[in-house]
Amino acid sequence: MAPYKRSFLEMALNAQALKFGEFTLKSGRVSPYFFNASAFSTGQQLKTLGACYRDAIVASAVEFDGLFGPAYKGIPLASAVSVAFADNGRDFPVSFNRKEAKAHGEGGTLLGAPLLGRILAIDDVVTAGTAVRESVEFIQAQGAKLTAFCVAVDRQERGHTGVQSALDELASLFALTPISIVTLDDILHFALDDPRVDPSVAPRIEAYRAEYGATG
Repeated sequence: MAPYKRSFLEMALNAQALKFGEFTLKSGRVSPYFFNASAFSTGQQLKTLGACYRDAIVASAVEFDGLFGPAYKGIPLASAVSVAFADNGRDFPVSFNRKEAKAHGEGGTLLGAPLLGRILAIDDVVTAGTAVRESVEFIQAQGAKLTAFCVAVDRQERGHTGVQSALDELASLFALTPISIVTLDDILHFALDDPRVDPSVAPRIEAYRAEYGATG
């Protein structure tokens, strides 16, 4: 397992951003694990998280001109990633959006840098794909193009139609490069290897993947 994946999973477990048990998802499925990026709530955690995103992006070899954080969770995530790149000598412009247009002050729905060229968006997870679709439309309206979408966790879980994961379906639909820090496979390997994780967790993850995992 790549060091950035291990670092992310260790931090997620310690921060209780990654939990094992029994969790009912919005889809109605009962999952043996749950990820909540909001649990990362300290400066050091955000610094480590930004570095994990950065290393996953670098490993993908994707080319891009700017970073975008879709409101609302994507805003602090994209900020952390931009700082992590700057620490390594690559200073990318970073942009965000508002859910509702502001009628006073600077106005509008775009915050931060102008959106130009090839844009990489940062978010926590992809479920229904709403944030991806909204990001594509918003970025196109600004005259730029969303070319990659990076999430912390790819659940590798198929939707209610088709056999691909939600992230892969959206990547195909919008010609995006899909990137994640970790996947369900990584979480399974971590659960198998880490003595802090109850031994019953791995078989339950395997059963969940067999029933709901993407195959395309």
